[in-house]
Amino acid sequence: MRQADLPIVDIAPFIHGDAAARAGVGRAFGHAFETTGFAVVIGHGIPERLAHDVYDVMKRYFAQPFAVKSRDAAPEKTKGRGYLPVGIESVARTLQGETPPDLCEALVFSAPHRAAQSARPNIWPAEPPELRGLVEAWRDAILRLTGQLTELSALALDLPQDYFAPWFADPALTLRFVHYPDQAESPMPGQLRYGAHHDYGGLTILRQDAAPGGLQVADRDGNWFEAGVVPNSFVINVGDLLARWTNERWRSTLHRVSNPDRGLTGSSARLSMVAFTAPNELSEVACLPSCCDAANPPRYEPVKAGEYILSKLRASMDLTARA
Repeated sequence: MRQADLPIVDIAPFIHGDAAARAGVGRAFGHAFETTGFAVVIGHGIPERLAHDVYDVMKRYFAQPFAVKSRDAAPEKTKGRGYLPVGIESVARTLQGETPPDLCEALVFSAPHRAAQSARPNIWPAEPPELRGLVEAWRDAILRLTGQLTELSALALDLPQDYFAPWFADPALTLRFVHYPDQAESPMPGQLRYGAHHDYGGLTILRQDAAPGGLQVADRDGNWFEAGVVPNSFVINVGDLLARWTNERWRSTLHRVSNPDRGLTGSSARLSMVAFTAPNELSEVACLPSCCDAANPPRYEPVKAGEYILSKLRASMDLTARA
């Protein structure tokens, strides 16, 4: 399969540069999301050592027996927190109806978001003991990056740099560490590591590894392309809520995680570190003023951010697996 030509955007000039440099990065950032819905971000400033340490501790977590990991599952069996075993969800259900469950397991945390944390605190595994401290350091780094990307998004959408501040003063941020195990048995027909789907919220921030069976992105004609791995980068893509916010000026692009080649020898296990960003879940999302005019009126009614994302999450859960 051919490799996707995803735009690479160096955001260091936005973080450290003058107004002209920031504007230039904004143009590149916006062009990426208007054309492909994806960008590969470098120059982000998150320490590579921190990323390696978090990756390593998550590999050790998922290597534990299922009986140990299952202690960290949320009683309500939702995607919002704790350990999610293989077979509990099928993201392609949000688009295609009944599909086989995804071949992945995950460990999920929320940022200290006032509206959500008071009701559903995070579930912190006991092992490895350093996991919590590393996840909290990663959370803080991703929150800083989210703030920078939010300001960059405003410039890219022809808005004041601080335009999104009211929506992201108390953002909804979910950290999802996803493990795709080796596939000892052949998948069912139509079953993937992660089925074809659109993300639900704002910008998704992904750090992926180079293991076989990885991220694939669809073009406008439905052709699939491999998303290559750029060292020390994040793959950023637009979710449905943000596409709605921009009146479809920015694309929420179909993507999936493929199965590894059955002929490969050795391990094909894969670990992705994902951050799903969104505005405060109580906030209203309506068409941005720079994304509509008399010739291009708003396409969507306003929605509450949290209610919209929750409807997508519920649709993706495999209720049979939960029974």
